[in-house]
Amino acid sequence: MDKIEHSFLNVNGVSLHVAHTGNGEKGTVLFLHGFPEIWYSWRHQMLAFAAAGFKCIAPDSRGYGLSDQPPEPESTTWDDLVADLAAILDLLSIPKVFVVGKDFGVWPAYGLALRHPHRVLAVVTLGVPFIAGPLHIETLPEGFYIHRWREPDRAEADFGRFDVRRVIRTIYILFSRSEIPIAEPGQEIMDLADSSTPLPPWFTEEDLNAYAALYQKSLFRFPLHIPYRSLHKSSVGENPKVEVPALLIMGEEDYVFKFPGMEEYIRGGRLKQFVPELEEVVYVPEGCHFVQEQFPERINDIILTFLENQVKKLNE
Repeated sequence: MDKIEHSFLNVNGVSLHVAHTGNGEKGTVLFLHGFPEIWYSWRHQMLAFAAAGFKCIAPDSRGYGLSDQPPEPESTTWDDLVADLAAILDLLSIPKVFVVGKDFGVWPAYGLALRHPHRVLAVVTLGVPFIAGPLHIETLPEGFYIHRWREPDRAEADFGRFDVRRVIRTIYILFSRSEIPIAEPGQEIMDLADSSTPLPPWFTEEDLNAYAALYQKSLFRFPLHIPYRSLHKSSVGENPKVEVPALLIMGEEDYVFKFPGMEEYIRGGRLKQFVPELEEVVYVPEGCHFVQEQFPERINDIILTFLENQVKKLNE
């Protein structure tokens, strides 16, 4: 990790932490994390992509990790996250980027492509496709983790029983499974794994310590607001069309596939109605929701092949 440098940028009234590396002879890649991720979730990709000739930048979203909390966290919108990204590019004098988004990072990734199409060369997303409307999750049981985390004060009380390290540990265990995390009546989400449950084999105690150290500053107030308590407020306008080349990577064992209608939406081709330049959907056997950490070399090869092809087209 010594090759990854760190800076703080004053962006739209908050100080944002940005990890960066690489010289950028082939262009710049902007990495956007999900939850409970942080810039660190892109560590494998940043080093490999920098070695391949790309400049890599990975911010901690406002309210996450080493970035500042916004003055009024619950007033922050998805548009604010997109505005942060545009401002980061301005401050770093980067005119155009390739964007790679994971989990809720998919929303600002595609938001940047929709609102600033002249600045986005291509979009790669992992774990979640472009979604034009609300998630159809109303049919899932009351114990579904998003239902629980939307409920005022419920997650705060649940998480508050444990230290930050234990919360991150439990969420990584639950979200790496193929089943949607759903608690039974009278049970909380944090009770779905205990201290004896092993970490995924690709996620080390050192990794866990790194995540926990980063979340010691931010804690979970903002991460509960975005994404979970703001999913119904995400807006991409009517009949959105993402007019840039795109790639979607899904682990075959990703629990998101079991959201109502999700697999049909992806495999059935409806996604291309909104992302007409979607070049490919890559399904990774045995891949979970954290596929870029689980199989870093495989994912690096997939994304770098796509990016190299885009660079070649731009230079023709």
